[in-house]
Amino acid sequence: MLIAFHKPYGVISQFTPDDSKLRTLATFDFPARVYPIGRLDADSEGLLLLSDEPELNQRLLHPRHAHRRVYWAQVERVPSLAALRKLEEGIVIQSRKTMSCRASLLEPRPDVPPRDPPIRFRKNVPDCWIVLELVEGRNRQVRRMTAAVGHPTLRLIRVQIGEFVLGNLAVGNWRALGKADRSMILI
Repeated sequence: MLIAFHKPYGVISQFTPDDSKLRTLATFDFPARVYPIGRLDADSEGLLLLSDEPELNQRLLHPRHAHRRVYWAQVERVPSLAALRKLEEGIVIQSRKTMSCRASLLEPRPDVPPRDPPIRFRKNVPDCWIVLELVEGRNRQVRRMTAAVGHPTLRLIRVQIGEFVLGNLAVGNWRALGKADRSMILI
């Protein structure tokens, strides 16, 4: 079984509680024996896959398979072309350079539901959305990359894995994926 879930902000990508007061995946009535493939941190939203098939973890997560993940990041200020190129070339974070990626401004601004709680608003600091396409998924990687080029991430949404797009799956909802959807993820 393979499931697409639109993970809300403030939910950790695990079933058992940690020391925080954050919600877990256990509150979403998933079928028995599924587990998340990869993770999104509690501050991130969007597409999270869950499965009861252990072999999918390696197939989807290891960078050598170059499995594409697309993120929309709302960042402080508008990045220059030079800042976007730095992101694409790779950034040294935690003593290791990230793999090359694609980065561009996301125009027009995406029509996404407001986050609860809302992102911080600063009257004198504009924000914009960028799109990042990565093939690796290190811990808080997008946030660290954007901060390294001077554009801290305010909101982060994973919108695509492989060719499968989150689309109009409502926040907090999930659905089992059929053969056609599965083939879009496992390309």
